[in-house]
Amino acid sequence: MLKYAISVLTILFFNFSVFADQGISDKEIKIGMHTDISGPVSSFGKYSVEGVKMRMDEINENGGIHGRKLVLFAEDHQYQVPRAVQAANKLINKDKIFLMLASLGTPMNNAVFQMQEAKDIPNLFPLSSARSMTDPLHRLKFGALSSYYDQIRSGVKWAVDDQGKNKICVLYQDNDFGQETYDAVIDQLSSMNLTLHEKATNKPTDTDLTSQITKLKNADCEAVAMGTIVKDTIIGYAKAKQMGWDALFFGQVASFHPVIASQPGGITDGFYTFAQFDTPSKSSCSEEICNWIDKYESLFGNTPNIGSAYGYMYMDVTAKALEIAGHDLTTDSFITALESIKDYKIPFGESILSWGPEKHLGANDAFLFVVQDGKFVQVDDVMYTY
Repeated sequence: MLKYAISVLTILFFNFSVFADQGISDKEIKIGMHTDISGPVSSFGKYSVEGVKMRMDEINENGGIHGRKLVLFAEDHQYQVPRAVQAANKLINKDKIFLMLASLGTPMNNAVFQMQEAKDIPNLFPLSSARSMTDPLHRLKFGALSSYYDQIRSGVKWAVDDQGKNKICVLYQDNDFGQETYDAVIDQLSSMNLTLHEKATNKPTDTDLTSQITKLKNADCEAVAMGTIVKDTIIGYAKAKQMGWDALFFGQVASFHPVIASQPGGITDGFYTFAQFDTPSKSSCSEEICNWIDKYESLFGNTPNIGSAYGYMYMDVTAKALEIAGHDLTTDSFITALESIKDYKIPFGESILSWGPEKHLGANDAFLFVVQDGKFVQVDDVMYTY
């Protein structure tokens, strides 16, 4: 009798554990995003939501995953930490999501992760390439592309060794995101027995960077590493050009956006940055990608950008892991499945992503691009890896 009772309890416990993780039911899997839909970085956030939704709808139209439909809950934090905390609280405690996907912003992801950790909710492929997204290794944290830190270190080395620049300076946002650029510059210069020549900081919402650019120009900087995103990259670099200052400026993947390249009058021509693949464009696309662009435009009424590609790709990888995890889905089985994915080819480029139990970042390399005639152009075929 005791043996029978234990067996019943074991079965009950097992059945409970299969469905104990929130955000999973017989009919659906809930996925959350907190991102910038209407603030200063909405050109990334809004489009990444569309990319996620596009891939999610394709999956649902084909029966979902193991009979479950995917459901998206997207919240607008306007690139503000307090709003991100409110958004994450709603997603986790009211909407009861299973995982967080492609949430935007380094300070925002850092601010809400403890809340996710408390409920065992994975943080997948945030629209932030900060080291803190995957380093140190954490069971719930997964990234896809190389870090800002590695890209900026590669940029400093390139500026010194290949471009002959020695007076290296930095302009960066006064937050977690910008600090990573500053740290990368300092560490790379130190490894080359060089010191930082000058620095300046800005707020993400600043609309005038005249004082910062004037400070760096007066210091006779030869190269400026930029820990900026879209609007502040444009404002800062355009101001330097307007002053007639021809120093070398370079950024990281957060400043790789067609809005930067397409500024009128060629004001951003000559700006360098790193990225893993080019923005999907009808000017140079395969038949498959051209069809993807057409479909995106018909769905959302606008042309996809790099944020759209990120969202679509990250939803695709997530779906593969959900498929591998099987019908008896739990957080543990999902993590194991994601760690098993090897040699995932990016749909929009040549990079290959792989994960593992000791490797939660898909890749650590990037290409160098420069703005020419209103678009980003790949400089060479070198994969910059730090």
